[in-house]
Amino acid sequence: MPFSLATWNINSVRLREALVSRLMTEETPDILCLQECKCPVELIPLEGFRALGYAHVVARGQKGYNGVAILSKLPIRDVGGHDFATLGHARHVAGQLENGVTIHNFYVPAGGDIPDREQNLKFGQKLDFLTHMRDHFHGDKPEKAILVGDLNIAPREDDVWDHKALLKIVSHTPVEVDHLGQVMESGNWQDITRKDIPEGRLYSWWSYRSPDWHAADKGRRLDHVWATPDIANAAHSSRILRPVRGWEQPSDHVPVFASFDL
Repeated sequence: MPFSLATWNINSVRLREALVSRLMTEETPDILCLQECKCPVELIPLEGFRALGYAHVVARGQKGYNGVAILSKLPIRDVGGHDFATLGHARHVAGQLENGVTIHNFYVPAGGDIPDREQNLKFGQKLDFLTHMRDHFHGDKPEKAILVGDLNIAPREDDVWDHKALLKIVSHTPVEVDHLGQVMESGNWQDITRKDIPEGRLYSWWSYRSPDWHAADKGRRLDHVWATPDIANAAHSSRILRPVRGWEQPSDHVPVFASFDL
């Protein structure tokens, strides 16, 4: 069963309902995973999405912040959502397709501005979240699974605009990269985007603080598509939709796509 999948931190699904609908219409992914929906599940504007063919929904929501949702043209059943690091946040949901593939949708905490857990509670929470992810996948080894989402870490030197300049900036510090690497190792996850596009700079996020984001191009690859080894070779056609950052009232993230032939 071939299908296409996209992941996108939408930064308020209600505010950007029209952008989600535009992506659904123009790019037609079979499955769209959203993060930072910023509303309870019952307030996600599902009627319009269903009219575009996305009849199946698995989601976790919160008022005003966090929130993750999987919108699918294909039947998908809810197989849980974990409260990683016991934060009480809606940051993970999992759904399973009829072919047995499980899709994990994550929104990892951003971690604040100071990369020191003693000075910054949010940074400690981010590291604890990643540690809990690692331990979870060590204990429950994933098979036939895809992990997507805003992981809020750009792990490679070419995932940021300036490696040396960002070594002390949250999202690219060595301790975060190490924690993310441990999560990858715990589930034997493979980075599908970099499997398809192994060389060159890739970004999926540009700060709102940079009004001329396109020319400055100070981006980071914070949004990821991973898969377990048993299905990783079925993945192809990875791409990052950079032009979406230029849409009217955009999110600061853009969609990341991959296709699977299973």
